[in-house]
Amino acid sequence: MKVTVTVKPNSKKGPLVEATDEGLLVYLAERPVEGQANQALEQTLAKHYGVAKTRVTVIKGVKSRIKIVEVDL
Repeated sequence: MKVTVTVKPNSKKGPLVEATDEGLLVYLAERPVEGQANQALEQTLAKHYGVAKTRVTVIKGVKSRIKIVEVDL
């Protein structure tokens, strides 16, 4: 399943996942430095969907706040 995710890194709300009309809005406490926010995103979405972290992959938008993420359910 592919999901459009908007990421808000370095947020005081994080980690938090909200559903929007465009997809998901994810607040993360981690900073977008050296892939920390992407790793936290994968871990947060894995917990949200109840799957292993290895089953969540950012396939587009690695350096963008708007990402396409694939989740193997």
